[in-house]
Amino acid sequence: MSKTLIRGAKVLGGEPQDVLIDGGTVAEVGTGLSAEGAQVVEAGGKVLLPGLVDLHTHLREPGREDSETVLTGTRAAASGGYTNVFAMANTFPVADTAGVVEQVWRLGKESGYCDVQPIGAVTVGLEGSKLAELGAMHESAAGVTVFSDDGKCVHDAVIMRRALEYVKAFDGVVAQHAQEPRLTEGAQMNEGVVSAELGLGGWPAVAEESVIARDVLLAEHVGSRVHICHLSTAGSVEIVRWAKSRGIDVTAEVTPHHLLLTDELVRSYNPVYKVNPPLRTERDVTALREALADGTIDIVATDHAPHPHEDKDCEWAAAAMGMVGLETALSVVQETMVDTGLLDWAGVADRMSFKPAQIGRATGHGRPVSAGEPANLTLVDTAYRGQVDPAGFASRSRNTPYEGRELPGRVTHTWLRGKATLVDGKLT
Repeated sequence: MSKTLIRGAKVLGGEPQDVLIDGGTVAEVGTGLSAEGAQVVEAGGKVLLPGLVDLHTHLREPGREDSETVLTGTRAAASGGYTNVFAMANTFPVADTAGVVEQVWRLGKESGYCDVQPIGAVTVGLEGSKLAELGAMHESAAGVTVFSDDGKCVHDAVIMRRALEYVKAFDGVVAQHAQEPRLTEGAQMNEGVVSAELGLGGWPAVAEESVIARDVLLAEHVGSRVHICHLSTAGSVEIVRWAKSRGIDVTAEVTPHHLLLTDELVRSYNPVYKVNPPLRTERDVTALREALADGTIDIVATDHAPHPHEDKDCEWAAAAMGMVGLETALSVVQETMVDTGLLDWAGVADRMSFKPAQIGRATGHGRPVSAGEPANLTLVDTAYRGQVDPAGFASRSRNTPYEGRELPGRVTHTWLRGKATLVDGKLT
């Protein structure tokens, strides 16, 4: 059927309403809508949100299909309520040319589960020494607007300035992985009390904060947009807050795991907790939650980083950094932000759909749930509570830090332009 009636959904957490989807569009929103000719989904008070948008996803294809593919990654995205994801450039080969970004874009089109917008590399081969083909990637069929060397920092100030100048011409944005490499050589975890007690090399907060400070000043000088990836420290929050107070065009993201987990978990030496930037302290977690609530941090981004079993099931020092996150992100945000009273569901829609779509210039996504808008939607059973079981993940990888942990909320349905990609918690 081309029509679907979602009956009795709390749109953005408000009073129950009916939402009629006709083809790929929201046709009507109201109460007592007719179900004639429509398939009916009884929402029963579940929360209806615009489809989620992730500005920071690693899909690994091309080159590391043992970790993830565009197909498995977008299936994971649909399971988590996402209708649009931005795929990072650290693939093999690196997405630093029009040819590679178009390949990723076409694979996303073929998957049918979620729109995929490739992120182009800032520098050739992520090597930090020569600008990649930014203009060609933007003018390609993929229409790249976001550029990042994520996984590595654009540490050279001259290169960063040139990148900011270049993308300004077409309203692009440089997304910076803020990590001063000289300050993090051999780093294994957050530098602090726990690293000292465990004897593990420390990743100091200043390695992140110093790069952010430099880059917001560069963005101000150039008059360009800069986005801070996976901000993780209380000091970084203060720098971004200061920059915004000056009118600098800076945005920032926080990951779900940095909203919930701390470096105390590293005492287990379980490599599932090894991530870059590392898990920080309770003080940092509190600052990040407050900053997301007050808008200093603009969005939640997963930094979904799948790894095969052998890359994580080994000694800590040899383990890869990263965690999967697409299928648990909304639950973690409910746990840390909604159930604590820091955000309501309208605020979640803002941080996980409206603003990431705006930053990435994602056409057709991050739109209000209202008549005439694209039917990119997700329905969430917020009353659900259950243990995380990675065996049921759609992702090809299982490196989640939440295995066995009880979390709230469950995405039951996802629609991409009116087509159901997830029904009753099962992929179509």
